[in-house]
Amino acid sequence: MKFSYPKSRRDDSVIDEYHGTKVSDPYKWLEDPDSEETKGFVDQQNDISRPLLDQCPVKEKLKNRITEMWDYPKYSCPYKRGDHYYYYFNTGLQNQRGDHYYYYFNTGLQNQSVLYVQDSLESEPRVFLDPNKLSEDGTISLRNTAFTENGEYFAYGLSKSGSDWVTIQAPSGEDLPDVLENVKFTSLAWTHDNKGLFYNQYLKQDGKSDGTETTSNVNQKLFYHRLGEDQSKDVLVAEFPDNPKWMMGAEVSDCGDYLVLAISEGCDPVNRLYYTNLKTLPDGINGLLPFVKVVDNFDAEYEYITNEGTVFTFKTNLKAPRYKLINIDLADYNMEKWTTLVPEDDKSVLQWASCVNTNKLILCYLEDVKNRLYIHDLATGQRNATLPLDVGTVAGYSGKKKQHEIFYQFVSFLTPGVIYHCNISTNTYTPKVFREIKIKNFDLSQFETKQVFYPSKDGTKIPMFIVLKKGVKLDGNNPVMLYGYGGFNIAITPSFSVSRLVYLQHLGGVYAVANIRGGGEYGETWHKGGMLANKQNVFDDFQSAAEYLIKSNYTCAKRITINGGSNGGLLVAACANQRPDLFGCVINQVGVMDMLKFHKFTIGHAWTTDFGCADKPEEFKYLIKYSPLHNIKVPEGDSQYPATLLLTGDHDDRVVPLHSLKYIAELQHVMSGCEKQTNPLVIRVDTKSGHGAGKPTAKVIEELTDVYCFIFQYIGLQWTD
Repeated sequence: MKFSYPKSRRDDSVIDEYHGTKVSDPYKWLEDPDSEETKGFVDQQNDISRPLLDQCPVKEKLKNRITEMWDYPKYSCPYKRGDHYYYYFNTGLQNQRGDHYYYYFNTGLQNQSVLYVQDSLESEPRVFLDPNKLSEDGTISLRNTAFTENGEYFAYGLSKSGSDWVTIQAPSGEDLPDVLENVKFTSLAWTHDNKGLFYNQYLKQDGKSDGTETTSNVNQKLFYHRLGEDQSKDVLVAEFPDNPKWMMGAEVSDCGDYLVLAISEGCDPVNRLYYTNLKTLPDGINGLLPFVKVVDNFDAEYEYITNEGTVFTFKTNLKAPRYKLINIDLADYNMEKWTTLVPEDDKSVLQWASCVNTNKLILCYLEDVKNRLYIHDLATGQRNATLPLDVGTVAGYSGKKKQHEIFYQFVSFLTPGVIYHCNISTNTYTPKVFREIKIKNFDLSQFETKQVFYPSKDGTKIPMFIVLKKGVKLDGNNPVMLYGYGGFNIAITPSFSVSRLVYLQHLGGVYAVANIRGGGEYGETWHKGGMLANKQNVFDDFQSAAEYLIKSNYTCAKRITINGGSNGGLLVAACANQRPDLFGCVINQVGVMDMLKFHKFTIGHAWTTDFGCADKPEEFKYLIKYSPLHNIKVPEGDSQYPATLLLTGDHDDRVVPLHSLKYIAELQHVMSGCEKQTNPLVIRVDTKSGHGAGKPTAKVIEELTDVYCFIFQYIGLQWTD
């Protein structure tokens, strides 16, 4: 059927000039989220998409089955804190001494997971903090938490409606109701004397800052807050007014003597490295701190792992695109004196490292998109043991230098979670299953996961996971959902999702994840192969994945749904523009669509390290070639745009909704007069939701139901019990 779309106003007089090239921006008015015209546009779009999604004949079946499957207990790794705490959230239990274990638990359908505490691994757990009690609809979520070194005080951040803005609270009883406002992209670092914590703040800006604004986030500052005092008395300890885009991550060293400052200018894995000795400050923390600049450029990344006195261990990609561990003695930090503790591996990427049991390192590597865990010696760097892992992902970990035990959680496409516990002090390194998470009334053994390697356009071998029901016939007609991301050095590793299982079991689907360039699957070389002027490689890799699935008889073009969010939304939009004939459906979540102006809104300026910036002539040239908003055109021949569903939220202050609004307006305008365009081109704009973090379970299930309802109708699926 032919769809009718609203006749949205086009202002053809809005012309921007980029280095001699004029580019029209007829929907610039949609950049104002508060105008009545924008609100009217959103209402009109939802008036189209809502009935379309609701008319799906199996909507109730989908929602009920996803809800039923979602209703299973979910646990995080326990983590130990001590030696005492004030049990603030349940009166009558205060100042309990000893070590305590904390973990998050969700009974199944709770909107937010609850933080529990227990005195030992065998004792009865008690509720420590339940965010579900903070809002009736579950749209207030926890973001950022930190205990003091001895567990006496606990700071936590609250986000409303999915916004990146958080309010930090640090209570230790009703007498200390500390509240910190205007906090965003923050570190939380307590001093070991328990007197206060370091945190990041943006000073109060003109207009609103509730998650619905578009104002650019610049001039981040680092403050020190003394417990029990008003925020107005907080001490400014670091700022860089000459570099408004710089952002800071502050961390107090394991020994408590040093504050380590990592300064970044964007999302590239590089940072400056500063430190200050907190113990030698003549007047304490009372002003801008005297930082020592160990590294004062953006040539490499330096991530603090631990230290022994002045000898600090860092994870770095300095001359090591797959990362290594180095030691720097702050007593003489000349680069010529730096030493390598654990050299770069020739096959695997070092993803993270942690110190435990005083002198042991836990190292997590990624080898062909599968995690490996090893134990190394802190003094020599020598590998002592391998911790057994199946094919999948280490999705959770806890362990500290002063503790002798670790917990780690394993997941895969077909494993909801196994939490292991290992005592490192025994030197036997034998992990035991601490808790296994299981799905009710579902036989996971019916399904299997394959990993294949396919050639991209330039011949590069790209890994891809394929999850399907055992025995599926490769007849070229199976519905496939193809997911990708391809950016910001982020590796997309195996993860668990019950909604995908519903798709596989009841809709006959096949799920595929293409580990395309731009991500971190093979280190910084893989990342650079898909960033800046190389971004087209990302789109080529993804399109080649679809071609491989077709050639291998998994599916055909009209049965392929492509899905991506954020940078992945940019991916699927660009691929739909470039190869509309290759896909049958597009699910585009909170995507970056306007590549010429993204850097002007909220934290968009930080992405220029990956994308480039249209303000620079050379970078404008390649951005304009693939920018989703600027490359919409009527497909050639008999092709039309795939059925397209965009999703965004009114409180997304990461990728602001204007990206999706402008894109759908332009897409509908270009294709509305095209008779061959019978596939729908619609958007779903949610309220009280943001970029994704902290979204309540009820909203997640509603959104997933709508997504699969859309796919069901326009890929031609059948429901089987």
